[in-house]
This record gives sequence, structure tokens and C-alpha cells, in this order.
Amino acid sequence: MKFIALPNDRLLSFYLSAEEYIARQIVLEEDVLLLWSVAPTVIFGKHQIAEQEINLPYCQEHHIHIFQRHSGGGCVYADEGNLMISLISPDTRSKEVFQNYLQTIAKQLQRLGLPTATTANNDILVDEQKVSGNACWSLPNATIVHGTLLYNVNLDRLTNTLKPSAEKLQKHSIQSVRQRVCNLKDLLPNIHSLHDLQAFFVQNLCDKSDFLSPHDIQEIEKLEQQYTKW
Repeated sequence: MKFIALPNDRLLSFYLSAEEYIARQIVLEEDVLLLWSVAPTVIFGKHQIAEQEINLPYCQEHHIHIFQRHSGGGCVYADEGNLMISLISPDTRSKEVFQNYLQTIAKQLQRLGLPTATTANNDILVDEQKVSGNACWSLPNATIVHGTLLYNVNLDRLTNTLKPSAEKLQKHSIQSVRQRVCNLKDLLPNIHSLHDLQAFFVQNLCDKSDFLSPHDIQEIEKLEQQYTKW
């Protein structure tokens, strides 16, 4: 697997565009791994309605960005304490790629000593608490899988930003989002920062690394415009 380093301090729209650009425009001979983080942002799925899933007044008041992705799945909150993971694969068998991705991330967390489990909703749990949410997007020539990995996320903002239905909360036998999630920082005393967590995944999953060219960056920025509207 190849790790491609991305520029820092960009909006989530840039990183979603980078996934799509790599999948569509770069000839892939192997899986590509992207790791990145963003300022406070809400990402909702292709089939969701923002007003039903997101506390829009709270986001506006606290300057939280909102973007819609092309993949399905649920609404998630991310910030500088969240490691975002993207896998772009030339394998178009999206179900197999997705399941392999989930098992790979879960096994890496197990290597750190955590008892992980995956769910039918494509989450990764540690002791019944969610530490990762994931979604998949199938293209004609590639598969994109992306997900969150909660390391030191602001859980108060996460709770105030998302508006899960009462039915969804009842399904998980909880009264709030806060009860269902936890930060890996509290579970991994030997990982001292988000950078350390990123380095762990790169070291254990990738055997080569690369960078995007200035031309690639320009093309991604052109593509980015489509992600600024929802």
C-alpha cells in the first residue's frame, strides 16, 4: 500500500476532492492511503437532509463547516482531534474492499491492545463504544472508503452538532450521542498525539510513500468547487 501525503490546513472539500482526483485521474497499481485532519466540520451523507441531521444554528454560531460527501452513511463530526482515513483502491469490488478496510483498521487497533468489533452499520467499536464511522463510494474504475478515527475529538461539540433521531438513539439503548462514542486518547497511553497515531498506521500499513505534484494540487482545487454546494 502507498501512503500519499496531503497538504495541511485545508477544508474538508479539498480532501474529498483529492480522493476523487486520485481515484479518477491517477492510474492505480495498488491501494492508496490518505490520512488527514480538519478544523471543526460536519460531514453528512449523500442521501441525508442537512436540516434533519445537523444543528445548523449551533454550527453557524461556532463557525463549524458543513459539507456533503458522495458516499452514503450517516452524519459525522470531525475536528483537529479526529484522524480522517481514506483508502482508494483499484479494486472495484466495493463490498469486499469495504469489509477488508474495516477489518484492517480494527486489527491495527487490536495491535495497540484494544478489543475492537465491527458492526453492520460499518462502525468500529471498543467496548461497545464507537471510535470510528465509515462509508464507501464505488466508482467505475476504483473504490473509495473513508472514515473517522476519534482520538481527541471535542465531544461536547460533537454532541451539540449532531441531531440523531429518537429512534436511532433507542436502537442503541442510549439517551445521547455522547454515551455512544469515546476518544482513543483515553484508551491508548502509549500514543501521545494524533501525529503518533498517524505514524503508527503509516508504518504498519504502507511500504512506500509519495506526494502530490503542484499540477495535482491545482486540479484538485478545481474539482473542489463541486463540494462547496449542498
